[in-house]
Amino acid sequence: MSGVELRGVSVAYGPRRVLHGLDARIPAGAWLGLIGPNGSGKTTALKAVCGLVDFEGEILVDDTPIRSLGNRALARSVAMLPQHATTPRGMYVATYVLLGRTPHLSYFAQETPRDRAVVSAVLRRLGIATLAERDVASLSGGERQLVVLARALAQEPSVLVLDEPTSALDVGHQQEVMEVIDALRHTDGIAVISAMHDLTVAGQFAGEIVLLSEGRVAAAGTAPSVLTEARIKEHYGASVRIVRDGGDAVVVIPVRTNGKPT
Repeated sequence: MSGVELRGVSVAYGPRRVLHGLDARIPAGAWLGLIGPNGSGKTTALKAVCGLVDFEGEILVDDTPIRSLGNRALARSVAMLPQHATTPRGMYVATYVLLGRTPHLSYFAQETPRDRAVVSAVLRRLGIATLAERDVASLSGGERQLVVLARALAQEPSVLVLDEPTSALDVGHQQEVMEVIDALRHTDGIAVISAMHDLTVAGQFAGEIVLLSEGRVAAAGTAPSVLTEARIKEHYGASVRIVRDGGDAVVVIPVRTNGKPT
């Protein structure tokens, strides 16, 4: 299967098990959103897919168990967009994005014309080619996150892992980044798996949602089947109203339970 599959994936940090037997299947071009309260195991699941933590069970990327892949081979297939990416000062955008080609280079080898062509193509595709000679540290939050995405796409991955990549962005830049990712998965067949705090964003973009609670799957399916008022109340302790937004998309609206704004 092109994409990524998790079979009975469990993770423990010392004696404490934080993820219990997670099963998930994200075919090429699909988007799986992991939701759940803080500490539910979302980021741990993403780290397992990226080979950053030891795990029990099996994770396959493009039908290959990731345990059989070295770090460089895994990085050629899986790219991660972290919640807080490190962007060094004094580095041009084009140079920073070129770092995404590292898994494709042999040790001590320099980048090739093709590597530079990949970077140029990615920058043009994301509409940020004019930023190529800018210092990464001088960018706005939205520009910086697009540049971090460009670095991930320069890896030419088949799987894109997102850990709350828009949590620090305003609503306009948040929408811009998510729309770009959504378009890429459709045009390039990239499988996307993301941890998402914003339930409306999850309900708008993820084709399938897995709700984690204390490291276990509490619900899985489309947004309308998972994002219900009763379930959100049970697992988040929040009162909300659910609005259908055409097809399987939903909007989650917080509802005040007492008091009124002054």
